[in-house]
Amino acid sequence: MSKLKVGIVGVGGIARTHIPGWHASEHAELVAGSDIGEDVLNRFGEENGVDKLHTDPEALFSDSDIDIIDICTPSMYHAPLAIAALEAGKHVICEKPLAPTPDDIRRMIEARDKSGKTLMTAQHFRFQGSSKAMKDELDTGALGHIYHARSWMLRRAGAPTGGGFIIKENSGGGPCIDIGVHILDLTLWFMGNPEPITVTGVARAELAHQEGVFSQWGRQPIPEDFNVEDFAAAFVRFDNGATLVIEVSWLLHHNTQGEDMQMWLYGTDGGAHWPNCEIYESNNQTRQQYNRELKLMHAGLEAHAQECVEFAAAVAAGNPSPVPAEESLQVLKILEGIYRSQAQGGEVKID
Repeated sequence: MSKLKVGIVGVGGIARTHIPGWHASEHAELVAGSDIGEDVLNRFGEENGVDKLHTDPEALFSDSDIDIIDICTPSMYHAPLAIAALEAGKHVICEKPLAPTPDDIRRMIEARDKSGKTLMTAQHFRFQGSSKAMKDELDTGALGHIYHARSWMLRRAGAPTGGGFIIKENSGGGPCIDIGVHILDLTLWFMGNPEPITVTGVARAELAHQEGVFSQWGRQPIPEDFNVEDFAAAFVRFDNGATLVIEVSWLLHHNTQGEDMQMWLYGTDGGAHWPNCEIYESNNQTRQQYNRELKLMHAGLEAHAQECVEFAAAVAAGNPSPVPAEESLQVLKILEGIYRSQAQGGEVKID
């Protein structure tokens, strides 16, 4: 059986973490790339033995030999590129966030449905061994009804400095949409993807414009054209009665050397912590409390690579998307709700 042919749009940056997955896949083969930077594009071609190189992504969409488009551009370009690729009859895997607004994702879902092709968000944390182990355990009902969660993804002096992240016209937002999308997607997935109904949130730049503020990545100063938030937090209510508190930041004065990403889940029959993969339970008859730790024996490929392998396998088998766009729509409804709540100064409803 011939392999699925893959073309990447945006071959620098995050694409480098996808490429090992395409090389490892038994179902896919990397054959093309597109990027506005010719030097980056040519280097990608030389390093990966790819000779179909184009500065215009339309050349990939119109290539009848290509089956899968992997979109690795800044967030604001995800929707138009994905829609164009779907309309051209390509399967699409797209970096997170799937799109910067819920309406963009709705348009992508419509294009997916019309094309009959597969669309997946590259939420790589779902593909870590620890995440899979925890999800398998939660799906047995180990915690009962999960009625509250606390999640955060916090960096200390860890803001990116590239325009693809810190200029709203390119990114759609700051850490709320950049890294908040990671921990929020994972939390909702663990909770069984309940439907959000209201959000109270804040999204502000408290530190980014201080004189001399810097990023620990290369000790570089934060550029003056930084126009997104550097901190966001929210309280979310869901249709099943569950609640969530979430916090994200690029620059918080927090006790971490790099990135602190944690989640606590609280259910009627037990609690859990990720990434420690611990389960906390009680026996009311014996009045005993005990903890269980999930032991991961084999982690597999790095998660960015694994998501590409599993996407190709799903397409080859005709199986559903490993990360459905409808679940990404739930995530963006909440993130967009945080921005609306900040602007309005109070709780907002989610449609």
